[in-house]
Formats: sequence, structure tokens, C-alpha cells
Amino acid sequence: MAALQNLSMAVGAAVSALGTLMFMAWSRYFPRQRRRRRRHQLEYMIRQPEENYLDRQILVLGLDEAGKSSVIHTMSTNTIKSSSAPTHGFNSATIRSPGLRIELLEVGGSFNLRTYWLQYLKNAHIIVFVVDSTDERRLPLARHELHRLLEAAPQLPIMVLANKQDRDTALSISDIHTGLSLHNTASQRAVTVLGTSARSDGGEHSTPLQTVLSLLQEKLHSVKRLTQSAIMHNHTDLLQTSLETMR
Repeated sequence: MAALQNLSMAVGAAVSALGTLMFMAWSRYFPRQRRRRRRHQLEYMIRQPEENYLDRQILVLGLDEAGKSSVIHTMSTNTIKSSSAPTHGFNSATIRSPGLRIELLEVGGSFNLRTYWLQYLKNAHIIVFVVDSTDERRLPLARHELHRLLEAAPQLPIMVLANKQDRDTALSISDIHTGLSLHNTASQRAVTVLGTSARSDGGEHSTPLQTVLSLLQEKLHSVKRLTQSAIMHNHTDLLQTSLETMR
């Protein structure tokens, strides 16, 4: 009887040990299989072709307090920004539309930052130049900076936004066009001038900024980025002209 009990205990121990070994083998093998399946699924997901976008950059420039940040905010969010502090460096937003991934890049308009404007032309596809329509005193300075850009990047399309058209003291679009001497560029290139108001979008004398964005999107499908060599060549010519004037 004792022999049968010992045999039963031995068989039970062997079965238990075999079960443990089978469980350990199953645990090691099947998680690997699951990991492999997950890895293959991940690789499949990574290899899926992303929707084709044209990466385009709109460089938003203008003197300080012209309303560049508010323009970018309204374009990118379709909401009106009640107030904003002057940009002391850079500001950007990304917009996705059918076939386009658009970066709106603002470089501040203070004196120190304006010296860096030309360095950012190489990645731009369009320049949006924002003018404060109520700042008649600094309109000659805005004209100087705009024409500096026109000379440095003659191939880049430029759109001028005569901003703050909702104000009573705002100059008319015709006055802005004349004040910026855009008639002098008519034979060389087309410069679009639109009245805007980032605070009361789509007022009586302004074009809604979503309409402006649609116009820019149409243009971005066809424009190409200005090459670095062309920018450096134009930048060198401008520097040489400035040195000759100083003499």
C-alpha cells in the first residue's frame, strides 16, 4: 500500500513538473510571436505612404506693431485675437489644407530684427508684408524696408496687407499703394495690396483674412522657393550698393 502511495506521489510530481515546463515554454514562445506580430504591424504602419503635401512657407514681415501676430492668429485659427504683445523674436503657425502644409513664419519688425529679414528669404515661397494703415508717420520707413525685400528677392511673390482698415484714421488702399511707391514696381512684378483688419475681420474696407489665405493657397500651389544662390547674389549687390552710397 505504501508502495502505491509513493508511486502515486511520484507520478503526480512528474506531471506537475511537466506542466510547469510546458507553461514556461508556452510563455516564452507565444509572447515572442505576439511581439513579432506587433513589430510587423508597426513596420507596416510606418511604411504606409503619408498623404502627399507640398511644404510651403509664408514669411510674414512688417514693422513692429503692424499687426502681424494678429493676422497669423486669425488666418490659422479663424478667430479674432483681442490683443497681443509685440513680437520680440519669432512667431509661427502651421496650417494644413488639401495638398499643402503651410508654415506662417513671422520675424519681428523692430530695428534689430529687421537686419535679419534677408536671411529668412531662402526658405520662403511668398512674402506677406503687413503695414499699419494708421501709422502714416512711419510709412516711408515701411516703404524702405519693403523695397529692400523687393530688391533682395525679385522672384518671390509679395502680398501687402494694409492692416487696421477698421480704424477711422486708416489710410485708404490707394494712399498705401502710393505711399509705398508700388507704382515703381509695376513693370517688374505684380504686388497685390489688400486692406485687412485682424481685429474686426471682414469690415467695410477690408478683405476677410480667410479670403486672403485662400488667395495665398492658390499661389502656393505653383510657386517655387527662391534659391540660396540667387538670394546671396542679390544680398551682395545690395551690400555693394550701400557701400558705394556711403562713399
